[in-house]
Amino acid sequence: LQATSGDEDEWLALRPREPSPSQCCGSGCKPCIYDVFEKELARWERAKAKQDKSLLVEKKEESNNSELNPDTFTAFNLSSVEQLTEDTYQYKFELPGNSSLQLSLGQHIVLRGVVNGLEVQRAYTPISPGNAEGYFEVLIKCYEAGLMSQYIKTWKKGDMVFWRGPFGGFPYRPNKHGELLMLAAGTGLAPMLPILQSITDDEEDETFVTLVGCFRTFEKIYMKSLLQDLARYWNIRVFYVLSQETSLENLPWSYRENTYAGRLNEDLVKTIVNSCRRKPFVLICGSSAFSEDMSRCLTAAGIEENSCFVF
Repeated sequence: LQATSGDEDEWLALRPREPSPSQCCGSGCKPCIYDVFEKELARWERAKAKQDKSLLVEKKEESNNSELNPDTFTAFNLSSVEQLTEDTYQYKFELPGNSSLQLSLGQHIVLRGVVNGLEVQRAYTPISPGNAEGYFEVLIKCYEAGLMSQYIKTWKKGDMVFWRGPFGGFPYRPNKHGELLMLAAGTGLAPMLPILQSITDDEEDETFVTLVGCFRTFEKIYMKSLLQDLARYWNIRVFYVLSQETSLENLPWSYRENTYAGRLNEDLVKTIVNSCRRKPFVLICGSSAFSEDMSRCLTAAGIEENSCFVF
């Protein structure tokens, strides 16, 4: 009997652990961390019933073939860290050879971190073009009290960081929509950039784009030079809405004309929608409060729900 209970303990030690709520990034990934757990639990139950541990071998928590995978985490080397504002950073990761992540537009990937022994997962959208070779980049805002932020703040060049994916995305097709209106708050800019770059890189794509970036102050606008470059294209307009600026007098001349002080409210959304060349299809990315607020403002501006996509 003794041997059996020892054996039982051994099997229990091999049983997959159920994820804690902090491990779910809440972005509706398929497979979700819970789906992966169910799959592993079923494999463990089969192996235990047959008393055959070799059936557990496929249990790969981490993959080391340097390819992104939705089921398992893969380690990527952090090759550079650039601070953009006091709390926002741009991180660049290496991809082996000239490989690329092959992401569809606006797809996100899930980061795994361990903080005080607690595993945490969060979703981020790479800002690099989906076909960028040899690297990918993510834009991350670190919060004072954020669990994942505490882990991210410890990163330095050369660290190995675990990602899985890709998930989600916006099914963009060139020229499908006459005009896209992008409403982005802070790092909500991330999924918009690959879509903008794919439009400007494709001479056949004549989609008009109006990007509205909401930030607190002028200093807090990320990727200024990239946004200014994009705004030079004939079919791209970029507006800024700065909630904590009271006057635009201190802004550089080149920004005054397309910047609003205050919040992006119903009246301003109406004004921007009416200034579009045709009825836009709207992409929204920001906090859940921002998304809800924008959906309400868009309804008031006459934009139907089926003409919006929320990241």
